[in-house]
Order: sequence, then structure tokens, then C-alpha cells
Amino acid sequence: MNARDKVFSLPDIQSQTDRRELRIDAVGVKDVRYPLTIRSAGRDVPVVATLSLTVGLPAAVKGTHMSRFVELLEAQQSRSLDQAGFKAMLFDMLDRLDADSGAIEMRFTYFAQKTAPVSGVSSLLDYEVCWRGSVAAGGAYAFHMRVLVPATSLCPCSKDISDYGAHNQRSHIVIDAELAGELDIAALIAIAERSASCEVYGLLKRADEKFVTERAYDNPKFVEDLVRDVALGLQREPLVKGYVVEAENFESIHNHSAFARIVSDGAQR
Repeated sequence: MNARDKVFSLPDIQSQTDRRELRIDAVGVKDVRYPLTIRSAGRDVPVVATLSLTVGLPAAVKGTHMSRFVELLEAQQSRSLDQAGFKAMLFDMLDRLDADSGAIEMRFTYFAQKTAPVSGVSSLLDYEVCWRGSVAAGGAYAFHMRVLVPATSLCPCSKDISDYGAHNQRSHIVIDAELAGELDIAALIAIAERSASCEVYGLLKRADEKFVTERAYDNPKFVEDLVRDVALGLQREPLVKGYVVEAENFESIHNHSAFARIVSDGAQR
């Protein structure tokens, strides 16, 4: 018997029957780091993604085939991955694992080119993004996109009660949106940035610093204002079915953060 024949004669323990009569809702691999190419807004962006891939396992099957998850990622190396391709990858995973349900979560850092408002100097700014796709046992597909957007907020109360100045802070705005179709990452980022007192930039000259300081001062926002304005922006986007919006202000005059959240399942839209 040659080496190849020996490999094919090895027992397949995972495929044996399990008699405990307990279905497993999710089994697979977690926090796998892999280089991939993301396609968004008409451009290809190389990223190092962190992925978790799972499938549902029937009660009668002892185990899943873990190596097939990594084989799935290897098959993506020759192509860029947009949201339609991400969906196709999920259904490919179900076929490879002979599963009727499953999910893929992919987290990555997305860099966007930003132009300073006065000087026009260009620089990159990083955003944390997560794509999450799932297929239920009945075959229904759902896709969520999550973005974490840094921004500036300036306190309306501080501005109103002070003879001069107002306290401001850097904020994190998080949008987790269930989408009905393909939507660029930049579209969700733009909704968050338009809702803040001011955007943040990677590189600013003095004239830009003057502009963003005065822009924030003229546009004060409580943390409550941030989540409400983001929610209104999402409600105007027809591809957004439901959403969770969170804002955290890293306070400059307190040793704690201010926080707010709005949740919508889209039922009243």
C-alpha cells in the first residue's frame, strides 16, 4: 500500500454517528487571521482579517471537518471579496461542510483617504469594520455590517454656560446595520461623520486645526444627539433594514465616558 492509499484508508472519526441526540448550533474555527482583499467603493483594499467560521452540526454527526474552513479561506486568495462574494463564500462553506446553517464573521481595519478641509493635504484614517453573514436552517441569509468611526463631539451645556470655550472630546460612533443589499463601507462611515460635531483626520495643518476647532464649536452635540442623528441618517438609507447605534464620548473633564444606544429592528420603517 502506498502513502496515498494509506491516507485514504485512515478512519474518519468526525463522520461517525453520535448517539447523544444533541444538535450543536455552531461549531468551527474562531479568530483565524488571514490576508484577504476587500473590494469596496470600486477599489481593492488588502487587509489582514480576523475570521470566525461556524456551521450547525446535526445531532447524529460526531464532528465537523475543521480543515475545510481553512481550505475555504485558501480558495479566496485569488479574488477580491465584495459583499456578494462574501455571501457566496458562506454558501460555499455550507456546501463543503454539508451543513444547513452557518455563519462567518470577518473583522478588519479599513483605511480611507481623507483630505484636510482647508490645506487639502491627504492622509489615511483607520476604521474598524466587521462583516457578519449567517444562514438559518431554512436557508434565509442575513448580512450585517459594523463600523467604528472616530469623531469629535463638543458639549452644548459647556458651551452655553461658559464665558469662553467649551469642553470637547474624541468619540467612537458604532453602527451595526442589517443590510438589504450591497452598501459601501464609506456610506456608513459618512453617516456617522456627518452626525458628529466634527470629523477627525490623520493629518492637519494649522489652518485645518482652526477650521475643525471652530466647526466643532459651531456644532455642539451631546452623546444623545450623536445617536439620534446617526439613527435618522440610517432611516433615510433604503438599504438599511435595522440597526444598532452606539456612541461613547471619552470625556475630557471626567474620568468616565458618556454612552448612548439606539436599537431598531426596522419594523416601523
